Amino acid sequence: MQQDHIERTVDHVAIDRLLRSYADVLDRRAWTELPGLFAPDATVELDLVTSPVRTIDGPELLAEFIAGAVARFSFFEFMVLNAHIELWPNGDRDAATARVFMCELRQEVASGERSDAYGLYRDRYVRTADGWRFAHRRYRSMARFPAGDVFPLPHLDG
Repeated sequence: MQQDHIERTVDHVAIDRLLRSYADVLDRRAWTELPGLFAPDATVELDLVTSPVRTIDGPELLAEFIAGAVARFSFFEFMVLNAHIELWPNGDRDAATARVFMCELRQEVASGERSDAYGLYRDRYVRTADGWRFAHRRYRSMARFPAGDVFPLPHLDG
């Protein structure tokens, strides 16, 4: 199935570009561009481990939340460290999932203190008329430095 191989490659590259676009929007603090990367009904769950899981419904609320969280940093760099993308779960060519390991490098405005945060996104994507978009993201903290907080991850299948 040469055509399937080509379509898988195109979809994989498109989702990887979506991940890189997300990082680029955060790095540039281009908050008005963020909602366009998400399906209109997308949700994001944030598990920081040290506080209750928070769910954010909708891309506009997500952009507001992230803008507020990043405002305290004079320097903020978001990096995708690794991503394992699985296309077409259960034969659905308009869906995909991924594990995305990431890192934030940052420096606080008030104190000048440098900190790094590492985490894992478990994503679901949906193909739309405008291309692949985030349908759901579940973030879980893995480590924070310089505090040295390390949070063991639950089983990583799927």
